[in-house]
Amino acid sequence: MSNLRTVAVIGGGISGLSTAYALHEQAAAAGIPIRCTVVDSAPVWGGKIITHRIGDLVTEAGPDSFLSQKPAGLELCHKLGLTDQLINTNETGKRASVYSHGRLHELPEGLVMIAPSQLGPFLRSGLLSWAGLARMGLDLAVPVKRSPEDESLASFFRRRIGRQAFERMIEPLMAGIYAGDAEQMSLQATFPRFVELEQQYGSVIRGMMASRKDGPPATRSGPKRTMFISLKNGLSDLVAALVHRLTDQGITLRGNCVVDALRVRSHQPGRWMYDVILNDGSALSVDSLVLATPAYVSAELVRPLTPIAGGLLEMIPYSSTATIAMAYPRASVSGAAEGFGFVVPRVEGRDLIAATWTSLKWPHRAPPDQLLVRCYVGGVGREAILQLDDQALVERVRAELANMCGVTAEPEFVEVNRWMRAMPQYTLGHLERLNQIEAALSRYGGLVLTGAGYRGVGIPDCIRDGAVAAGRVVRYLSGERS
Repeated sequence: MSNLRTVAVIGGGISGLSTAYALHEQAAAAGIPIRCTVVDSAPVWGGKIITHRIGDLVTEAGPDSFLSQKPAGLELCHKLGLTDQLINTNETGKRASVYSHGRLHELPEGLVMIAPSQLGPFLRSGLLSWAGLARMGLDLAVPVKRSPEDESLASFFRRRIGRQAFERMIEPLMAGIYAGDAEQMSLQATFPRFVELEQQYGSVIRGMMASRKDGPPATRSGPKRTMFISLKNGLSDLVAALVHRLTDQGITLRGNCVVDALRVRSHQPGRWMYDVILNDGSALSVDSLVLATPAYVSAELVRPLTPIAGGLLEMIPYSSTATIAMAYPRASVSGAAEGFGFVVPRVEGRDLIAATWTSLKWPHRAPPDQLLVRCYVGGVGREAILQLDDQALVERVRAELANMCGVTAEPEFVEVNRWMRAMPQYTLGHLERLNQIEAALSRYGGLVLTGAGYRGVGIPDCIRDGAVAAGRVVRYLSGERS
């Protein structure tokens, strides 16, 4: 076919696979015949989405769920025929806790939204002192910051609700999402909604009150979903379904294949051919190229084209973490494990960032006579612990569980997963850096970046951004120059 267009997607995580899926869908709708190849250096697909099934245990090496409030994840599951496999978190009287001043304090539902209707449970939790609660309430009177400059998460929440509420409630929750340091994280890039609430209502609490009064946004009809959802047999089923669908659509998947270099050549004014040089000596020559790799990998690939873009991409830092899954005899931890788990504020100076009572939070994760727990360590400023070998790391985590919640039993199963330079950090000025990267790459039409390093780290964010990347490719292939 003389009008056949060729595209390569580098990176076979959820971002790259979602991009290829959306590309096939959008190109077909636009009437553009394409041949797409997805390349990844790993022998398996899915990036950080890895499910292990050991007997009756189901463990997740990477993410264990995704947000139902962001529609891209649910919509992709629907298209792939996985809707009947979606599961909510278990019903339980308690949800999550925070370890503070030597004990666990239950967190009221809606804490992340700082919903004023939850102030009653705050009073009973003992998490904040009376002075801390009073300072939190001063959010209603604190002047609005009108400067358009970016602000760190720490600065914003200390300014609005006070130091104590920030350190004991907000910081551990944010660290659990990004494994980062709130002193460095960009508010505009991570939680722009809070900026909007302050600017529109003059107060985060007042803004949340107004939002609750207006009611939740309309969603697609279907079963009621909890905030976090997963798949019955693990998130790897999402990857497997995507790979199967892409293969059926004729998309070529080349795993265990490293990209050594990228070359460009112009075949007509304003149009390029991209030569992807592979480690086996072969090359892919394509009309359009999507880099769905970590920012530091993309930096090395685009540096020969534009050193400015390469340098800017390299400025997006990544943190390293590890997850330690352990299964205990249920009877041996009776009373020690309640709710979904707990987070640990940085000011506590502990090794443990958070722990999830996995089999209490999710159905189908362990047999009734076992308790499965997953612990998290590492993150910005706390990565030294990752220098320990697996045995020492497990011993350190077990000591933390014993000290914090009285779990002293010997685990029957242990699994350690390390994620080096795996979590992108949206530090101050992140959005401006993205604009500068776009400007530096603007000469190269058809070259698009996507992935967790840019506009969202969650699974739905990556799926959504992959669809946006696919749209840019289709518009370029259809003849648009911008």
